Amino acid sequence: MEFQLLKKDIQTRARAGLLKTAHGGLETPCFMPVGTQATVKTLTPEELKRAGVQGILCNTYHLMLRPGAEIVAKAGGLHRFMNWDGVIITDSGGFQVFSLTDLKKISPKGVEFRSHIDGSKYFLSPEEAIRIQGLLNSDIALCLDECLSYPASYDSACNSVKLTLEWAAISKESHKLFREKQALFGIVQGSVFKDLRARCTEGLIQIGFDGYAIGGLSVGEPDLLMYEILDETIEFFPENKPRYLMGCGTPANLLECIEDGVDLFDCVLPTRNGRNGTVFTKRGKLVLSNRRFKEDFSPLDEECGCYTCQNHSRAYLRHLFNSEEILGMRLASLHNVFFYVDLMKQARQAVINGNYLNFKTEFLKNYSYQGEV
Repeated sequence: MEFQLLKKDIQTRARAGLLKTAHGGLETPCFMPVGTQATVKTLTPEELKRAGVQGILCNTYHLMLRPGAEIVAKAGGLHRFMNWDGVIITDSGGFQVFSLTDLKKISPKGVEFRSHIDGSKYFLSPEEAIRIQGLLNSDIALCLDECLSYPASYDSACNSVKLTLEWAAISKESHKLFREKQALFGIVQGSVFKDLRARCTEGLIQIGFDGYAIGGLSVGEPDLLMYEILDETIEFFPENKPRYLMGCGTPANLLECIEDGVDLFDCVLPTRNGRNGTVFTKRGKLVLSNRRFKEDFSPLDEECGCYTCQNHSRAYLRHLFNSEEILGMRLASLHNVFFYVDLMKQARQAVINGNYLNFKTEFLKNYSYQGEV
């Protein structure tokens, strides 16, 4: 993996860069849809390409349970298994495992947990998380970390940072087997405590990784607190490494975090909202079940170049959702993914042009926050 920083905004920390991998590049800032189980829900790889998607995030936890990392490896890795020739990042599975609540038991060696599918027992260690991601053959792997929910006590967050750093060191050593074909990112934890975030960041930098991810944010804390913690954390990051904010967020979140210097994003929001009949536009969100769209034959967003907006109306999509037709989910998800990817392209161009702050201000002025989740 190679990361090139191409342009820095004068007024903010916003950056434009290029992250190169064996399966193509990511022009940053970049948004990656979530392909949890080797699929971005309802959308084909070809549709993703046409929407401008450069990379996706797949989930180690789910893929180790079904179909199993060994089966994916026999298929030639994730790219061949799902017929996607773009960039793939795999998370470590830590977030999902720690979300199981009563089904897990943590020790310094890893996490013992029971599958949410059939209750069968598994043990995920830092070494095993790396081995699985090596078999999946993603372009970028992530270290196993402990992700806390919000709110968390200071003592819990302190212990989490200690464990995350210990596992990061083990992960770095284990990853030597896959070093030639896969990059490895460390994950910063520390909940909303600035000193713990600084300690975790400094510890990860000492170990040394190809890039750095920010975990444990966008887990229920207020947006303003997230921005404050992110601003403090990014300050410690090396300039020549990519910065990845995990699981965030709304269009407004993304633009604020780009201003703070984040390069990479992923989130389930575009596809989840799409499946639930909610779409993003430059004027805010539209809930397609709304009665006012019954005879509205305009596109979802008149300025949008996606397949959905070029071919179908609000009235038609409302009809599809009211009739419980799967096509409605597909068309809405496709639009939302395109919207997010296009927003990143515009943001990147604004950084290159030297007017990012003006771009962000103008976008948010037109964008409605009503009902945003």
